[in-house]
Amino acid sequence: MIVITSPDEMTRFSSDAIQRGERIGLVPTMGFLHDGHLTLMREGRRESSVLVASIFVNPTQFGPGEDFARYPRNFERDCAMLETVPVDVVFAPEPAAMYSPDAQSWVDAGEITDGLCGAHRPGHFRGVTTVVAKLFNIVKPHLAVFGEKDFQQLRAIQKMVRDLNFDVEILPVPIVREKDGLAMSSRNAYLSPTEREDALALSLAIRAARDKHRSDPCCAEEIVFAAARVLKRMKGIEIEYVEAVDAETLARHPSLDRPILIAIAARVGKTRLIDNVVLLP
Repeated sequence: MIVITSPDEMTRFSSDAIQRGERIGLVPTMGFLHDGHLTLMREGRRESSVLVASIFVNPTQFGPGEDFARYPRNFERDCAMLETVPVDVVFAPEPAAMYSPDAQSWVDAGEITDGLCGAHRPGHFRGVTTVVAKLFNIVKPHLAVFGEKDFQQLRAIQKMVRDLNFDVEILPVPIVREKDGLAMSSRNAYLSPTEREDALALSLAIRAARDKHRSDPCCAEEIVFAAARVLKRMKGIEIEYVEAVDAETLARHPSLDRPILIAIAARVGKTRLIDNVVLLP
């Protein structure tokens, strides 16, 4: 496994691989990997002949007062995990290599980022789509793998790819959960044992939404109410939002005749967690 820190060196490596006829897969991450990340890697491994994993804690997607400085990092552990896949290249640039001091250009995916997390984290998705666009230009992948846990991020990247004619296939992978149902996340490392128990309310709320959908509700609001009721029972949880939106456009007031996304964001102690489920007609 090769570790590359220079964007120029990464591009040279990819250009040589493309000339050899290789199919390059990319899995962008911010590191502190878990089994959910490895699931993405294994999917990328199956679909490509050269697999690149990026590890970059992107400063432009963190707002003031968010956890950029304390975001968990363990590069050596991450590399050991990646070797088990195996990954061919780890692209791990420093922020100064990715953003020049006078950088002023951004990629904005538009209205699809306005609601849900976008409403609560101004500028977050602009940072996400910008860094992903940069990674696409640097790594030159044929395909890129993203998890459905960050569902709004996935839809924003898909829209960016369509709107800007990026020649890259986006491969979504379903949420990977712990045995007790908690969606895997690097931020789970912040949770105390008590908070870890409280956090299970998110997956229980997702289950309640699914059950309500199956029982033939009259509207999306009934499904949202069923999920929110579970969260409100837990004193250790502060709800940021529980919403139902169209699963493709992320527009509010979805029709139950189309797939809908039930999305949750909540704070467990000081840790912000998200979860979601797509419910089919």
